[in-house]
Amino acid sequence: MKIKGLRWWIITLIFIATVINYIDRTAFALLWPEMGKDLGMDNADYAIMLNVFMATYAAGKFLSGKLYDAIGTRLGFVVSIVVWSLASMFHAFARGLISLSIVRGLLGLGEAGNWPGAVKSNGEWFPIKERAIAQGIFNAGASIGNVIAPFIIIFLYAQFGWKTTYIILGAVGMLWVVPWLFLNKSTPEKHPWVTEEERNLIVVDRIDKDELLDKKKVKSLSLLKILSYKESWGLLLCRFFIEPIWWFFVGWMPIYLHSKFGLSIEEIGASIWISYLGGAAGSIAGGWFSGKLMGTKTVDASRKLTITLGGGMIFLGLLGIIFLVNETNFMTFIYIATFVLFGFQFAIGNIQTISSDLFKGPSVGTLAGLAGTVAAISVMIMNWFIGQITTNSYTPAFIVIAVTIPLSLLVLFTLIKKIGPVRE
Repeated sequence: MKIKGLRWWIITLIFIATVINYIDRTAFALLWPEMGKDLGMDNADYAIMLNVFMATYAAGKFLSGKLYDAIGTRLGFVVSIVVWSLASMFHAFARGLISLSIVRGLLGLGEAGNWPGAVKSNGEWFPIKERAIAQGIFNAGASIGNVIAPFIIIFLYAQFGWKTTYIILGAVGMLWVVPWLFLNKSTPEKHPWVTEEERNLIVVDRIDKDELLDKKKVKSLSLLKILSYKESWGLLLCRFFIEPIWWFFVGWMPIYLHSKFGLSIEEIGASIWISYLGGAAGSIAGGWFSGKLMGTKTVDASRKLTITLGGGMIFLGLLGIIFLVNETNFMTFIYIATFVLFGFQFAIGNIQTISSDLFKGPSVGTLAGLAGTVAAISVMIMNWFIGQITTNSYTPAFIVIAVTIPLSLLVLFTLIKKIGPVRE
């Protein structure tokens, strides 16, 4: 049996996993008021839970990257989603601060693997010119998950209560494993269902194509060896500077809308989804745009032009928020935030694929995971910093994150002179 376009089925499953990922993590904030009351916990405990999740999430990015390089993407995704799905179920059995900290930590460890796993899988299953669109489809899952999570979780809560809601969400993740193992039997060069045409398309521009054709086992580079290349540092620092922008809007936008405009939870929910849809559209558009450029331009030029264009959208949007938004026009903010998140996702998919542009398959997960860890640490720094400078106004926060855009582009262009295989 042969399946035409099997790579698109693979990325569709990863997209669905990403939607599940975001629904599972969003449940905590939505269910906390009732959950916290039942467990006798307060907002101080909630803050601890957020930090526990983010700390294990940061560690999980690097650890899962190493795991994927060791056991492959097929089993790596199974480990990640089983861990976070079980952790989601275990929320129903938490009894206090310690037990809830454990399950939140497990959720962070498991959910972190989705990102380095997707980067590595896309490097395996897609030719260079299609990797950004594949990454865009994957990243769109995060935005779509944010859009639909409130509707799904509130419906389940109304029908079954918060404990059963967690169990149902975890069970959905476990069910995802079945089609994944059925379809993703092996890497494309060995998969029995891949057509010869698709296999040749995928393998032709792989960095490790010679080893694949000779059926040699390609060894992963050590972490120190990967870090000995300035190109690796270019990617790490670019992610460090640009990543907090997405998390600022995801984590702080509801609080900002309430503080600045006095919106209720219902009013925030009725409008904020527009911005997340903008992010989903940007994910697809950025991948399509860079792939289109590769018809006439090099990988280096296509990636950098797309990233620069996305960065420019973010920067202009943040200036618009600083100078155009006042206390009476919250929909103006929503529309500009939509433009900002469109620009972010337009750029980030191409940034994330750089790992597979620089290194061979067995090293991609390690670098992608480390980049995710660095990004998560920068988000933790940003969360603390934003809390310090927004006591009276959010304008300083928007100024700070606007400054990170030129910094991210500077390190990218300075340290990665040419996006392509590093010289070993």
